[in-house]
Amino acid sequence: MYPDIYPMLWTLFITFFKIGAFTFGSGYAMIPIIEAEVVEKKGWFDKDEFMNQFVLAQSAPGPFALNTAVFVGYKMRGVAGAVASVLGVVLPSFIILLLIAMYLSGFRTNPYVAAALQGMRPAVVALIAVPFVNFLRRMNWWQVALSIAVALVIWLLGVSPVYFIFGGGIVGVIWALYRK
Repeated sequence: MYPDIYPMLWTLFITFFKIGAFTFGSGYAMIPIIEAEVVEKKGWFDKDEFMNQFVLAQSAPGPFALNTAVFVGYKMRGVAGAVASVLGVVLPSFIILLLIAMYLSGFRTNPYVAAALQGMRPAVVALIAVPFVNFLRRMNWWQVALSIAVALVIWLLGVSPVYFIFGGGIVGVIWALYRK
């Protein structure tokens, strides 16, 4: 093992613990925070590498914020790094839900809790919109047009997105082979 593996494992755990503890909403809300931490603050990934990891995380089964934690941790310190990152991102939610289940069973009917959750909604929507806008910025016009067309087919015709994910992966591999 590397001599500096334990400090890096701790850094991965703390980084993802903060992300898990202070992000409300879906996994989409975590993505700009993960990107800020691993690209801008820590410099573990460049922007393109992070976007590639994010696309891969979305394509893999399971919650993609968790998948992103796995990929970041694995890149930094292999399996131990992936475990540290996953534990970091999952523990805050687990602890909060455990405490709610144990002590605050009536929290949903509490008007203050309901008001706080209502007030958080616009921030969550904004956090979800950030990765979408970042993707658009990095895409060519034809990629944007293709994305809109695929979204419409999925939405209007009810076609499973899985077909487009696999098809896009196959087309990407063929395109890469063609360019070589």
